[in-house]
Amino acid sequence: MGAGLSGYADILKAPHAARLLTGTLVGRLPNGIAHIAIVFFVRAEGGSYTLAGALAAVYGLATAAGQPLLGRLVDLHGQPRVQLPAAVVSALGMTVFALTGIASLPAAYAAVAVAGFFTPPLEGGLRALWPGVLGHREDRVHRAYAMDAIAQEVMFTVGPLLVTLLVWLLSPAAALLVINVLGVLGALSVVVSEPSRTWRSAPREAHWLGALRSPGLLALLGSFFFVGLALGSITVAAYAYADDHGRASVYGWFMAALGLGALLGGVVYGARTWAGAPERRLRVITGLLALGYLPLVLTPGVPAMTVLGVVSGVFLAPAIACAFIVVDRHAPRGTVTEAFSWLVTTFGVGAAVGTAAAGPAVELGGTTAGFAVAGFGGIAALLVLLATGRVLAAPGRTEHIASMDENDRSGAVEPGFSSGHRA
Repeated sequence: MGAGLSGYADILKAPHAARLLTGTLVGRLPNGIAHIAIVFFVRAEGGSYTLAGALAAVYGLATAAGQPLLGRLVDLHGQPRVQLPAAVVSALGMTVFALTGIASLPAAYAAVAVAGFFTPPLEGGLRALWPGVLGHREDRVHRAYAMDAIAQEVMFTVGPLLVTLLVWLLSPAAALLVINVLGVLGALSVVVSEPSRTWRSAPREAHWLGALRSPGLLALLGSFFFVGLALGSITVAAYAYADDHGRASVYGWFMAALGLGALLGGVVYGARTWAGAPERRLRVITGLLALGYLPLVLTPGVPAMTVLGVVSGVFLAPAIACAFIVVDRHAPRGTVTEAFSWLVTTFGVGAAVGTAAAGPAVELGGTTAGFAVAGFGGIAALLVLLATGRVLAAPGRTEHIASMDENDRSGAVEPGFSSGHRA
């Protein structure tokens, strides 16, 4: 593990690397935790769990719809001309929502839809910049992807606590505003950097289905829809659990525990070399992820529930890291950026559906029913991978990083790992 950790440090020493990683994470704060702030805000305004879940779901669905479209605009016009304006429009939409509340439901839905749709595709943009920043060295680019996934878990660990702190110190409306101001500042930090300003996309292969013509990619997207559903449902179920215990801080600690588990799992997974096909490994990891969600339905006391939160998150980052390389192996030639965008979109749609489903589940069956939705999502994700094993066993391509600043096009090695043998 020591070699892996030193590899992370080596990446951060590269020019612009730390700034791009930090700016992207801060810029993605709204996308990562705005749905949590929406739930707090709606409940503070007197809205029901169902309404809170529905508005958070609209935000998630709008984000999922906007990512591929904005990503294509980035390919056509460059990062600064798309990322920063999108971040500003998204923040304005959330500002309208925070100022007008839920008095007019059509206006509330429209505001969160605008905020979600114009969420800048910073995640895919960072992956496009890594090869140029790291000198097109395959090992360093793969390690950067692993580090990227780990850093996101830091955000998901700190994010819920940040929302809870802002709500406690200021108000739910102020939390929405602060989060989105930080998002704009993060996007600004990225787009004024030299790598972002000078990056240009390579030509892409023309096909009306694009990346979606790959059966293996479709199978993976189907599975990660349900992973997203599980996580989305936990957002609402955890709030209901905190409500049951009379302390809003319980929510922040539980969600932080979930992120901490993913962070620990990601660090351990990314710091070593793995043998074998990533498709097979992904099935095992997804099965363990599903197994970690099931005990949440027990809803024990706060200390035990916090421990269960850590355990349930351990296999999340490894699942995402492994999915990155499976996407890369199955994406048709020249469509890797689009394929990653579809993974983000499908995951977001699943999270939105899970958020919407958990609201009625909590109101009809209590907190246990809300966590049961998460357990169902984990099991369904595993079943999709098992049912499509033959399709996933035939990757579409195995090429190496191109000598252009577009994105990682490697096919056979996942972030920081060897796909066939130990180094």
